[in-house]
Amino acid sequence: MTTATLTWTAVCAVDDILPHTGVCARLGPHHVAIFRVGQDTFHALDNIDPQSQASVLSRGLIGNLGERIVVASPLYKQHFDLRTGECLESAAMSLRVFPVKAEQGQVWVASE
Repeated sequence: MTTATLTWTAVCAVDDILPHTGVCARLGPHHVAIFRVGQDTFHALDNIDPQSQASVLSRGLIGNLGERIVVASPLYKQHFDLRTGECLESAAMSLRVFPVKAEQGQVWVASE
């Protein structure tokens, strides 16, 4: 994504996402999972589990595998890198990531 073509949307207040949890938001046609890792780090990626096609990834468990910060799908337990969207068990099931930022007490997610 190029920054010139991004549209930023406020999806919720920062305080709506507790540290080490996720929420789901609808961003145009996309179901987006937004995760808060620690106090000030946010990640956003597709919320649709690629194996089940269910909108559930925002309910997954956040953790780390080595140096990678991941979310584990609540259904089939695949691990997705929160920075890249890569599925650690199968590259064919990787997810789209979205730019995300926190400003003025709001969480903003960008899409094209």
